Amino acid sequence: MMKLSSTSDYGIRALVDLAQHDHGTPIRSTEIAERQGIPASLAGQVLGRLRAAGFIASARGAQGGHQLAMAADQISLDQVVEALEGPVSLADCLERGAQNGRASERCTGAAAQVRLWDDVRAAMMHVLADRTIADLAAESARLGAPAGGRYHI
Repeated sequence: MMKLSSTSDYGIRALVDLAQHDHGTPIRSTEIAERQGIPASLAGQVLGRLRAAGFIASARGAQGGHQLAMAADQISLDQVVEALEGPVSLADCLERGAQNGRASERCTGAAAQVRLWDDVRAAMMHVLADRTIADLAAESARLGAPAGGRYHI
């Protein structure tokens, strides 16, 4: 089974939460974690990685917390997943070589099979590139989920 790690799930939930609760003031990580069901022990790590990737800005202190560093409609899911996971690949041998952009020579399957898995990866990344944090926040509201409710990918 292929699946993204909980880091991507928690990261996207945190970004959607920030988009839904943007009132111009920073939001504490404990609030985000509680609303989104993110374990407190992981919330700081995930938010730190989102900050390092440039998606959020953070402030320390009594009035501190986190805010989106860019508009939610400018944050596509492929950017978030790749920032949190690194390059997405369906199999080790399909990791792209830095020089030629083609599947590694370590792929021993038939060329047609290698091409199939590469096409599946490309299709998945296209879907993620076509969706933004704003899209997920709006869809969550449209589907009737409470603003503080969990959004699962």
